[in-house]
Amino acid sequence: MTVNIDYEAERKLSVDWERIIRDTVEASLDYEECPYEAEVNVVLTGDGEIREVNRQFRDMDRPTDVLSFPALEYETPSDFSRAEEAFADCFNPETGELMLGDIMISVDRVVKQAEEYGHSPERELAFLTAHSMLHLCGYDHMTDGERAVMEKKQEEILESRGYRR
Repeated sequence: MTVNIDYEAERKLSVDWERIIRDTVEASLDYEECPYEAEVNVVLTGDGEIREVNRQFRDMDRPTDVLSFPALEYETPSDFSRAEEAFADCFNPETGELMLGDIMISVDRVVKQAEEYGHSPERELAFLTAHSMLHLCGYDHMTDGERAVMEKKQEEILESRGYRR
């Protein structure tokens, strides 16, 4: 598993952000039973930068907590059964790892939302990472049913690694 992390935010997190992100990516892949070694790119940034990316890619001119850019299009979420034929161009030729996509997290939102929800920045960062990993595995939350599935999976991933409210 390769997790490339770029810390571009001006604000510093007082938690071991690298360990939390790597741990949560691994927990998410294990939970979704990904049969491949995988590669994920994560950028930790601030509200200003994520707002600009949100405006460019989603036509929403406001900051957000996390953005996900999946590299794969699944017929069914986390269906890796046809990955070698359907996603042949999504395997890194140097490492053989399945390139799942990119995640962008606002450090400003991690701190603010942890305070708002009454839990630690560690738990908030793990939550946003798990949430985004599910998007990279093909899940969405456009309907109440999809939202319920994602919420259950997120909580189980976090619980499996001890990230509690």
